[in-house]
Amino acid sequence: MKFRPLKDRVFVSYSEEGEKTAGGIYIPDSAKEKPQKGKVEAIGSEVKDVKVGNTILFDKYSGSKVNMDGTDYLIVKEEDILGIVE
Repeated sequence: MKFRPLKDRVFVSYSEEGEKTAGGIYIPDSAKEKPQKGKVEAIGSEVKDVKVGNTILFDKYSGSKVNMDGTDYLIVKEEDILGIVE
């Protein structure tokens, strides 16, 4: 399935961090924080500062989580991106 974000939106893939803390405590899904790092998979027509393939950092509580073909993605606004990891 292909997805093309609109305007200033960025489509980001990410992987969830481990569900277990260093001390061996399991964290339920409801207590997990969203990831803050991901790979740009697609960009909208108004996005200027990032390109497909960039690894980015974004605000902790930004974006909308979506599941497509069994894989989790985030759709974030370009203004929520903090920077590009080089």
